[in-house]
Amino acid sequence: MEFADSIEELRALIGSARHCVAFTGAGVSTLSGIRDFRGKNGLYKTVDAERMFDIEVFRRDPSVYYGMARDFIYNLDEKEPSVVHRVLAKLEARGFLKAVITQNIDLLHQKAGSKRVLEIHGSPAVHQCPSCGKTALFAKTAKTVREGGIPRCPACGDAMKPDIVFFGEALPERVYSEAVREARMADLMLVLGSSLVVYPAAGIPELTVESGGTLAIVNDQPTALDGRARLRFDDLGSVFAALEAAGL
Repeated sequence: MEFADSIEELRALIGSARHCVAFTGAGVSTLSGIRDFRGKNGLYKTVDAERMFDIEVFRRDPSVYYGMARDFIYNLDEKEPSVVHRVLAKLEARGFLKAVITQNIDLLHQKAGSKRVLEIHGSPAVHQCPSCGKTALFAKTAKTVREGGIPRCPACGDAMKPDIVFFGEALPERVYSEAVREARMADLMLVLGSSLVVYPAAGIPELTVESGGTLAIVNDQPTALDGRARLRFDDLGSVFAALEAAGL
């Protein structure tokens, strides 16, 4: 099938879907200049990311996380949404998209204008004191981290932890339950920029298939669900630029 024909079919699927949901991974944000984890130039190639996001390491020495994350997370306010973020926000505003389920922690879906965003791996928007529960917003903690410091609780002095799900922590129960419900309700799920290897999050698109829904996958690496997808594309930028040009 020619690319133009495939795009037209994708447009038709989105336009006719009763309950369309997007599932997004790190590949969506590479278009905004944010490195992914497992790609050919991913964070894992240069940084021990598993140690950076290890909850036990954080509890012993939060400087490990803050030192590694300074140039990866605490400059997110300088990043701009990509064409994928923009088109998804427009689809939601026009009533075509019911929710975005994201593995990403970069807040770019919200920055683009998406309202219903289920962050199954959390985000750094809020930091919380593990000892007393006092919270601080990203802007304040980011300033401290960029200056080489560790954000500390003004009440008890403990290191603040971002509301990101670290290795060794459970996914946020309420958000995960909502994501599961959306996946089961979806008659069309757009799987975008995820290789579907990090579980349990990667199991969410399977629920759409098991419930009789359709998958459309756009990712530059193979996924375990490629053989079960109605449409399969490799390049997010070209697909969403075509959708944007077509008025979606």
